[in-house]
Amino acid sequence: MTPDEGALLADVFRLLGEPNRLRLVVACLDGPRTVSELTQEVGVSQSLVSQHLRLLRAGRLLKQSRQGRNVLYELPDCHIRTMLTNMMDHVLEPDSLDEE
Repeated sequence: MTPDEGALLADVFRLLGEPNRLRLVVACLDGPRTVSELTQEVGVSQSLVSQHLRLLRAGRLLKQSRQGRNVLYELPDCHIRTMLTNMMDHVLEPDSLDEE
């Protein structure tokens, strides 16, 4: 990995390191969500959700599309889904060090 690639990857993890942004991306695991749905699910103000969504789109962690008057946010590809679900599985699995 080159230094530039390392910096890009660190930026992705930095974006996901903020709990509300992480929760927004996780909320989209089940499918596209509107800003209103995300605001309700995450429990923060709509303006804060919009700010986080802007950063997540810029980091290519979410994409937006229009459906009529609604703007939907969803995962851009399977890479994000796989990474998140693998990390969630890792965090939720029993700690093997406790068994020794």
